[in-house]
Amino acid sequence: MNTNEFKRLTNEEALDLLNNASLLELSKLASTRKAQLHPKKVTTFVIDRNINYTNICWVDCKFCAFYRHEKDNDAYVLTYEEIDAKIDELLEIGGTQILFQGGVHPKLRIDFYEDLVEHISKKYPMITIHGFSAIEIDYIARISKLSYEEVISRLKNKGLSSIPGAGAEILNDDVRDIIAPKKLDVKDWLGVHEAAHNVGVKSTATMMYGTVETFEQIIGHWDSIRTLQDKTGGFRAYIMWSFQSSNTKLAQELPNIPALSSNAYLRLLAVARLYLDNFKNIQSSWVTQGSYIGQMALKFGANDLGSTMMEENVVSAAGTANEMNQEEMIKLIKDLDENPAKRDTAYNILERF
Repeated sequence: MNTNEFKRLTNEEALDLLNNASLLELSKLASTRKAQLHPKKVTTFVIDRNINYTNICWVDCKFCAFYRHEKDNDAYVLTYEEIDAKIDELLEIGGTQILFQGGVHPKLRIDFYEDLVEHISKKYPMITIHGFSAIEIDYIARISKLSYEEVISRLKNKGLSSIPGAGAEILNDDVRDIIAPKKLDVKDWLGVHEAAHNVGVKSTATMMYGTVETFEQIIGHWDSIRTLQDKTGGFRAYIMWSFQSSNTKLAQELPNIPALSSNAYLRLLAVARLYLDNFKNIQSSWVTQGSYIGQMALKFGANDLGSTMMEENVVSAAGTANEMNQEEMIKLIKDLDENPAKRDTAYNILERF
């Protein structure tokens, strides 16, 4: 592959790289492409907090250890006071964003979400609300008898800024039928994000790999989001992480799912950087990979370390608990002779170090 003249990868070329390229070659190719997009060697991160407003969910994804049913003893819906206390703590450390998601609560309609978003945006106008995954939007639309565009527009009018890419897993219906048979299908996941982009709400694209999918299905996932990005330009970033198996039904049903190595993560990340030529930003998943592979990801195409993750409940429920603060992120970035910067949700630089 010629690194001087970048050309769009075909699915066949991406598969060949995944199967046959050496790790060193992939690092060189991905780093060359990254340098074309980020010639000033700025690596960013965001100070935010995950707030899961409820853990009540009817979708029962087999790979999730976080959800509860409504009658479970530890099921909850956070009060405004509890949410406010979490945001107050975030502001104390210089945070600018909340990643605001829940389970898919079977009874909550659009008015609940409008009131909640309005409360946060009015009380904390300095905080960006990056919230509500495609499955939440889809269910709010269904139970409230609204279109995706109507739901997103109404939430935007109350203060919603952008939508996370959660719920994508692998954008292949055969895979989804195994790991999350109640979850919305590929067409609807893409439809929610296209609707968001059409009403001026940006989003991120994600992928959770390491269950039952093949390389071909992973590339199909990339093809779907690259095609939508060509159409709308609405994705701000791509984020990829590996399946965390502890405490999940899927691990019990399919005990022979192999634990994927750091090598596999870096290979996939590098080819994603090459394939997703219309995505400027790719995040490192240090939350699932640990800080040092998270740092190594910067040599395989990632230009962003993501969030400091003041609070993270979903991955930790599945047995993975990595932590990092701003100082550690700055050190990891500088150790690679890159230039650390704190950003906001829209990737605007707030502070350089």
